[in-house]
Amino acid sequence: MSDLVLGLDTFGDVPVDDAGVPISQAAAIRQVVDEAVLADQLGVDVIALGEHHRPEYSISTPETVLAGIATRTGRIRLASGVTVLSSDDPVRVFQRFATVDALSNGRAEVILGRGSFTESFPLFGYDLSDYDALFEEKLDLFVKLLDEKPVTWTGTMRAALENADVFPKTENGLRTWVGVGGSPQSVVRTARHGLPLMLAIIGGDPARFAPYVDLYRRAADQLGTVAHPVGMHSPGFVADTDEEARELFYPAYKVIRDRIGALRGWPPLRRSEFDAEVAHGSLYIGSPETVARKIAGAVRTLGVGRFDLIYTAGAQPVSARTRAVELFGAKVAPMVRDILGG
Repeated sequence: MSDLVLGLDTFGDVPVDDAGVPISQAAAIRQVVDEAVLADQLGVDVIALGEHHRPEYSISTPETVLAGIATRTGRIRLASGVTVLSSDDPVRVFQRFATVDALSNGRAEVILGRGSFTESFPLFGYDLSDYDALFEEKLDLFVKLLDEKPVTWTGTMRAALENADVFPKTENGLRTWVGVGGSPQSVVRTARHGLPLMLAIIGGDPARFAPYVDLYRRAADQLGTVAHPVGMHSPGFVADTDEEARELFYPAYKVIRDRIGALRGWPPLRRSEFDAEVAHGSLYIGSPETVARKIAGAVRTLGVGRFDLIYTAGAQPVSARTRAVELFGAKVAPMVRDILGG
C-alpha cells in the first residue's frame, strides 16, 4: 500500500518534565510544535491537532498551532483532529484553514466533527439541545464554501448569506474530512456530502467498525458521490520495549481516563482492562515492532487508507513523548509499509 497515509494526532495534553512536574500550557503548545517538526524531519505524513477546552489539554485553536508549525516544516500535512464545527462559525473556520493552507503551501486539512466533549457549547453560547442540528446545518454551509464561489445560504442556526464571497481563496482547494465516532447516520451524511470519512476508534476490536466502512462506500455509490479512502485514528504509544511503553503510558492514561469517566458514568479503569485493550482492542502500545504489526492488522482488516496514532493520552513525560514520535517516524511507519507490501 504505497499510498497509505500514516500520521500522528494529539490534543496537546499537558505533559510532565523528567522530574514529574507538569509544564505550563504555553510550554505544552511549544512542545507540540517541536514534536511536529521532528515528525516532519522523519517523514511522517501528517500531524493532526484536536480542539479541546479543558485544563488537561493545551490546544483550543488547532489552526493557530498549525500555522506556527507551517512556518517550521516543509512537507508534513497539517490537519485538525477535530475542529468542533458545531460551536464555531463555518465561514471563520474556512478562512482560518485557508490561511494555514497559504502559509504551508497547500498542506492544510480540516477534520470536522461534533466533538466528544461539550465544553465548547456553553463557552461560546450554544445550547446542547441543538447538538445535532448545529452540526447538520453548519456542515451544509461549509460544504458550499468549499466551492470557493459566492454563497447564498439560509439556515436557522446562523445568519443567512446572500451572494457572499469568502477570502482568502486557496490555490488548490481545502482537503476536508468528517470525523465520526460510530453513528450510522453520520457515516451516511458524510457520504451524502462526498467528503472523506475519518473514524475515531478509541476502544474495542477495530473490526467492529468494518460495517461502517462498508456503509460509507455503499451510501456513496447509491447517492452518486465519491467514496474516498477512509481514515481512522486510535490512541497508542511507542517506546523501545513493550514493557516500557505500557509502564510509561498507563499511570497518566488511567488518571485522564478516570477523570473523564467520572463525568460519563464509567467505572475506574482496571489494569486488567487496560492490558486486554492493548492485546486485543484499540490501544496501539508497545515496541515499534508490536505497534507496527497491530497498525498493519487494523489497516488490512478495515481497508483504510490512513491511520493516525493519537500519541498522547495524559501527562506522559516530555522525553518519552519525543522518543515516541521519533520511533513512530523512524521505525513504525516503515515497518507498517513493509508488512503491507508497499
